[in-house]
Amino acid sequence: MAAPVRGAVRVLSRSNRRGTAAVREEAQTEISGALGLAQKLRAEKRSVEEGRQIKRAPRKEEHLSPLQQRVQDLVRYTQQLQNVHPNVLAKNLTRGIVYQDDDVVVIDKPYGVPVHGGPGVKNSVSDVLPILAKMLFGLRADPLRLCHRLDKETTGVMVLARSEEAANYIHKLFKTRQVQKTYWTLSVGVPVPSEGILEIPILEQEIKGQQPHYKMTLAPNYRVSGSDGKTVKTRLKPGAQAAVTHYQVLDSLGSSALVELQPITGIKHQIRVHMAYGLECPILGDHKYSHWDKLAPQKLSEGTLKKLGLEQAKVRYLPLHLHARQLCLPRLQGNKDITLVCKPPRFFLRTLQRLKLTAPQGTSVFYSEK
Repeated sequence: MAAPVRGAVRVLSRSNRRGTAAVREEAQTEISGALGLAQKLRAEKRSVEEGRQIKRAPRKEEHLSPLQQRVQDLVRYTQQLQNVHPNVLAKNLTRGIVYQDDDVVVIDKPYGVPVHGGPGVKNSVSDVLPILAKMLFGLRADPLRLCHRLDKETTGVMVLARSEEAANYIHKLFKTRQVQKTYWTLSVGVPVPSEGILEIPILEQEIKGQQPHYKMTLAPNYRVSGSDGKTVKTRLKPGAQAAVTHYQVLDSLGSSALVELQPITGIKHQIRVHMAYGLECPILGDHKYSHWDKLAPQKLSEGTLKKLGLEQAKVRYLPLHLHARQLCLPRLQGNKDITLVCKPPRFFLRTLQRLKLTAPQGTSVFYSEK
């Protein structure tokens, strides 16, 4: 850096003895040299950065197991749904229509699509309801209306109303518990006994520690006395809500099970909380409710990891295996009740196969009238 400075001084000292053209030519030469040096340094910096990126690049996909590849594909797909134009998401939802008539449209909600908007949510089901209605019924169609909700990671049957009257009627059916809902889930562990009813209130609670967060938890009506070991009835905690879930193990092998659940009430995260804390068998892929005091990837046994073809380090990418399979809906205007059934998504069925679990017959039926 010293040489360019001396050269610049010489140009200034000789400027009175030389012509203006000569001065400009020498100055231009100095500037060109400096520019060339700067460009060279920038090129070397880019080369170093590219080399670092190559070193940090992930392993090639051919080194992944088939299940790891499918998990990555599912993550990529859900990310794409959040970045596509709303028209594209609406078009995708039309491909998953299970049933429609003058009152309702029933869709098969895909994995990773939130029902409502919120911080960080670019696309949701509620955002595209006006577009979806126009695609199905023409440009003058009224927007479809939400009748209930599913978690972002939950797949399956979801009912949309075509009018305010139908929406109010269906809301009332859900509120008065006249709609029978059936879910399928894959569990980590096998519930004991294999069938029963969980009637444990649920409460939202703040979890303190290194990772403060909120989650739903159990608020039992009874506790065991520490002095004499007797069961003692306790007061219902403020904010706790009654929660009732019927469950039945459809098939099990080793430390995994296919479980059918019918939530009688509709509390937030009810099935996930009852499975994880009531039965101590969290849902496969439910990383939020697999630990009580922290947010961390689910811990799986060596046998389950081997069946799934996964390493424990990759378990965090495992999707939640919770599917809203069936919904029995009383109809408007004295029409027949309908039973709507959605086949589980591909990733659910493939995991079922890898765990060597068998689903009952009839999973491909979409709807029937009675």
